[in-house]
Amino acid sequence: MKNNQLVLPAVILSVALLIAMLIFSGTWKKVGAAEQTINVTGSAKKLIVSDLAVIRGSLSAEAETAKDAYQKLQSQKPVLLAYLAKHGFTEKDIDFKTTNSYPNYNYNNNGMQVGVRSYSINQMIEFESKDVEKMKALSIDIASLVEQGVEFTVNPPEYYYTKLSDIKIDIQAEAAKDAMVRGKRVAEATGRKLGALKSARMGVLQITPENSNVTSDYGINDVSSIRKEITAVVNANFEIE
Repeated sequence: MKNNQLVLPAVILSVALLIAMLIFSGTWKKVGAAEQTINVTGSAKKLIVSDLAVIRGSLSAEAETAKDAYQKLQSQKPVLLAYLAKHGFTEKDIDFKTTNSYPNYNYNNNGMQVGVRSYSINQMIEFESKDVEKMKALSIDIASLVEQGVEFTVNPPEYYYTKLSDIKIDIQAEAAKDAMVRGKRVAEATGRKLGALKSARMGVLQITPENSNVTSDYGINDVSSIRKEITAVVNANFEIE
């Protein structure tokens, strides 16, 4: 009788421990499943065509005195303005920057300055247009001014897309959708379902020449091409069920 009284509590205790272990095991599995996540990267790309071009160049002159160099520079401006007027630009459209002048020295055999040889002066100018194809052609042809005695050095045109802010949000949203689609495919391939989005991080935008594969951790903003591609990347973390 005494042995039966000892065995019964032991059996009850064992059953209770077994139930507790089963409950704990089930709970742990649920928690463990909830904590499982998947990281995916989505991207989206869109072609954009520049709608603004900027040309910058430098008008220069050289003479024996600073005064003569300045007058020579000024004498070239009417020729330059007349040329640009033929292409639809008025004087108000041309932004003339501050002039810079400096002496050019003579040097002896020891490399020491032995007097001023001449003076140089230059002035940067800038103008822009929405007709990007005209600006492209103009940047090539403007060098012909040298035949009229105009010393003008032109920089490569810079091409911009002025509606960039309008498409940034849309292309980032497309990249996020792409991340979700990729996540679903990976989850389904392993017999799981894609759960809620836990976090998302937008990458820097890459604006590159068309068909270019160049990227940068800091982002690229190409101004050398009329036709460009803007690429957005989103890194997303999803729960999987």
